Amino acid sequence: MRTLLTDAAHRAIRYVENVNDRPVRPDPKAVAGLTRWDTPLQNDPIDPVHVLRELDEVGSSATMAMSGGRFFGFVIGGSVPASLAANWLATAWDQNTGLSTITPGTSEIERISLRWLLDVLHLPATAAGAFVTGATVANFTALAAARRTVLLKHAWDPDADGLFGAPPVTIIVGNEVHPTVMKAVGLLGFGKKRVVRVPVDGQGRLRADALPTIAGPTIVLAQAGNVNTGAVDPLRAIIRWARDAGAWVHVDGAFGLWAAAAPSRAFLVDGLELADSWATDAHKWLNVPFDSGLAFVRDGEALRGAMSVTAEYLPKTTEQRDPSDFTPELSRRARGVEVWAALRSLGRQGVAEMIERTCRHARRFAEGLRGAGFEVLNEVVLNQVLVSFGTPEQTQRTIARLQEEGTCWVGGTVWQGRTAMRISVSSWATTEEDVERSLRAMIACGNSSRGRV
Repeated sequence: MRTLLTDAAHRAIRYVENVNDRPVRPDPKAVAGLTRWDTPLQNDPIDPVHVLRELDEVGSSATMAMSGGRFFGFVIGGSVPASLAANWLATAWDQNTGLSTITPGTSEIERISLRWLLDVLHLPATAAGAFVTGATVANFTALAAARRTVLLKHAWDPDADGLFGAPPVTIIVGNEVHPTVMKAVGLLGFGKKRVVRVPVDGQGRLRADALPTIAGPTIVLAQAGNVNTGAVDPLRAIIRWARDAGAWVHVDGAFGLWAAAAPSRAFLVDGLELADSWATDAHKWLNVPFDSGLAFVRDGEALRGAMSVTAEYLPKTTEQRDPSDFTPELSRRARGVEVWAALRSLGRQGVAEMIERTCRHARRFAEGLRGAGFEVLNEVVLNQVLVSFGTPEQTQRTIARLQEEGTCWVGGTVWQGRTAMRISVSSWATTEEDVERSLRAMIACGNSSRGRV
């Protein structure tokens, strides 16, 4: 085991040390070589040392350099050093962190991490939280608590009686709601076609002046961080309106929730703390390893009521927090360890500086591309930049050339009828040099696509 783990550590360290010296895209030859694995499973065991060597030699070059400083394709952070190292150690611990009496160490780390997160994000200190796989499941988890609460207020117990014959729950979203939120809505049985969609403004923010009159059980889904523009819905106005109607307000803040941690960006999420529940990703702007999502619910008993599980063989306590009482999973890895390590190493100031720095990088991208004669489509308020290089075909050609060229990696989108390149700056590892180097490549590819020399 020592030899194998030492070999794995050396290979992983080599990968991390070289990630910024290689093209960001996967090596096309390595991708073609993955067919080497597409064989029937052999009958006899193979030496683990050989298995690890094969995994590294065949697989490493076929990866996207997401952990480096020039991956801007999605809102994906790298892994800050402390969280990556903690991930390795926690994997060696191999703790199924569901019950505090069985895994007291990782359960306590999770409890402390949640308290720190509430502090950093300026959410109510008494809110409950859950570590899950990502924002999709975080939204699902928080909305399950919302569903239970709004139906119980109308004398219907969804846990006991299901949804057949239940009072209909009105779901209200902005017209640019993220598709994973709609996935959670569907999984919870609300019916995607029955959702009330509210118009948005020119940056994708839900228009508070267009909110409908409501009655009965209602859940309002607000957004902190439009996936294209980074824009934040007018949270305070939405929550004030919802409170008057007795509705539950949930905030999908997969990355935008972290604006609360940055002094210069916190104004964007004014009123955030007044909502009933929140969802975010730690593997985005906190830069911990995948997969790490977070759900927070103001009323802890609402979350526990929707998620807790009991069985005769499960040793439960009333004095300590059992993580499995707050998540959909019973069997689950110790995700809180990496979050604890990231927060412990960064502190409040380090988290704030990381958010501020990536936002500055985004503004520099916008400034440089605008100065080169290309059109920036959005107000760059957080870490998202949308750029048009001319016609849809010219923009698509630019993206394709940039991806093939390999200096950096970006994706495309169509937003409010415009084809655009989307730049998401989320990694702690991105430096000013990375930005300037990537800018030069973007401008060169954009000029080439438009026939400029």
